[in-house]
Amino acid sequence: MRSRSASPLIFYSCLLAALAIPLAAQDKDKSDADYIRSMELKWTESYKQRQVTILASLLAEDFIITIEDGTTYGKTGYISHSAEPGVKVEVAQMTDLKVRMHGTAAIVTGAYYEKGESKGKRYEYRDRFTDIWMKSGGKWQVVASHYSVPVK
Repeated sequence: MRSRSASPLIFYSCLLAALAIPLAAQDKDKSDADYIRSMELKWTESYKQRQVTILASLLAEDFIITIEDGTTYGKTGYISHSAEPGVKVEVAQMTDLKVRMHGTAAIVTGAYYEKGESKGKRYEYRDRFTDIWMKSGGKWQVVASHYSVPVK
């Protein structure tokens, strides 16, 4: 008789465990997504302030970026381009950020606005972007980025 009364207890315990596992995975995804969002903001601020060391830590060795005119840069080229002394970024803002988690990969999309001065000339532009982050060796880094100018 004891085994019969334990059966509902075992059943409900298994049911609760089955429900808790997906919830734990969702919490992990939310935690990782929040972290990625904070790293996107850190990247933008580091770019604006020309903090090369921070930029280097966020970008994977095989990082590649495609900018608005179709030019591509690897990690070293992007950091060199970002550190050009003739460019003064006054505003660098991201909005409409969406982070989608896929295991050890994260896809970030959003809108980007930048304003400043380059070689004595004022500039201002608005873009859409997609960034791909990968987690390797316990560390999240950007592996690819693509910026495009929205069609008007």
